Amino acid sequence: MLEEIKPVKVGIIPCNGEEICEGTITRFASRKVLDKLRPNETVTICLPLFLAGGEEERNFARTFPTITVDGCEKRCSQISTEKLSGPPYHSVVVSELLKEHGIELSGSRRVLTGKDQAAVDLVAGEIARKIDEMLSKS
Repeated sequence: MLEEIKPVKVGIIPCNGEEICEGTITRFASRKVLDKLRPNETVTICLPLFLAGGEEERNFARTFPTITVDGCEKRCSQISTEKLSGPPYHSVVVSELLKEHGIELSGSRRVLTGKDQAAVDLVAGEIARKIDEMLSKS
């Protein structure tokens, strides 16, 4: 009888939306999860390399669960992941999550204000919660 392999890592695939503040929040939140909240359980996958045909990134996403993090409703990361490696375990859309919590951003793409940092914390917490949920089921 074959034993089911328990996933040990979760791939976070953040969008690279440079034109909106939500894209900045996406990258900072993903980095916070990777560096501080779940450093032993996560890796990040570079979306441009993933799209350009990076086999290492695509193989990881086919083998391990992923969480996509998009800044806006275009869902570039989620749609790309679905096409290239299968459906992600969970998808976070920053603009929708912030709206649910009544958080408005400063609009700056380069300097985070206190409100922007609160948004980073909220998004990072959501990602970490989904990682915990997924790992507890396996």
